[in-house]
Amino acid sequence: MKTFYKTIIISDLHLGIKASKAKEVVRFLKHHRCDTLILNGDIIDGWQLRKSGKWKKSHTKFFKHIFKVASKKTEVIYIRGNHDDFLDEILPFSLGNFSIKKQHIHVSGKKRYLVTHGDLFDSITKNLKWVSKLGDVGYTFLLWLNRHYNHYREKRGLPYYSLSQNIKAKVKSAVSFISDYENELAKVARHKKCDGVICGHIHQAAMKTIDGIEYLNSGDWVETLSALVEDAEGNWKIIYYAGWLEKLKEAENIIERNLFENNVEEEINLTKKSA
Repeated sequence: MKTFYKTIIISDLHLGIKASKAKEVVRFLKHHRCDTLILNGDIIDGWQLRKSGKWKKSHTKFFKHIFKVASKKTEVIYIRGNHDDFLDEILPFSLGNFSIKKQHIHVSGKKRYLVTHGDLFDSITKNLKWVSKLGDVGYTFLLWLNRHYNHYREKRGLPYYSLSQNIKAKVKSAVSFISDYENELAKVARHKKCDGVICGHIHQAAMKTIDGIEYLNSGDWVETLSALVEDAEGNWKIIYYAGWLEKLKEAENIIERNLFENNVEEEINLTKKSA
C-alpha cells in the first residue's frame, strides 16, 4: 500500500558521485504516490561528471522511475540547480507531465510558495563561482572521508554519523552562512508576494518561520536523506529516510507475523476437522 501525499519534494541527489543514494531514493519513491513531484535542483552533479564522477545503473534507474511516475499523471517538475547548470541550455523545457524550470510557484490552498534550488541567492555560488567549485572539492573529500568513517562504524555495529552535518553545526562561519542564506530567501519570497519559500542547496533540512515567511528546505540525498512532503490538507513535514525505513520494516514484520499466525491457525483448524 503506497502512502499518498499531495506534493513530494526532494533535492540534492547529486547523481554522478559515489555518495549519491539513488537506490534509497527510488525505494522511498516506490512506496509513495503524489499529485506533484518536485526535483528541486542538483539532481545530477554535472560538476563531478565533468571530472572524476561516474554514472551508475542506479542513476539511470532513478530517471526510469521518474518518467514512469510522470506517465501515470503525476506532474514532475525539475528545478535546475548549480551542479546541474548545464540544463540552462534547454530551459524552459516541457514534455507531457515533465518540465524543467529555473523556479516555480507552488500554490497550496490560498498560499503561494516560491520553489527554487537556492543557489541563485547564495552570494558565493552566484558571484564567485570559482570559490564555490573550490569548496566543492573540499566537500567531495569530506564525503569520501564520511563514507569510509561510516564503513568503519558499520563494521562495529555503530549507527550512521554525518561528519559534515556535525561540522556545519559547530563551525561558526557555517552557522552564520546558513542563517544569512535562510534570511535572504525569506526576503526574496516576500518580494515575490509569496507566503513561503521551498529550497535545497545547503544540505540542511529545515522548517521554520522567518519574519512571517515559511522557510522549507528539503535537505539532501547524500548525507541526511530527507524529503519534504505536503499532505492533502496542505500541511508540510520532513521525512528522514532512516526513520521511515525503520517504520517500514516494523510494519512488514507485523504483516509477516500476522500471516504466519493466520497460517498456523488454519493448520490447527484443518487438523481438528480431520481428526
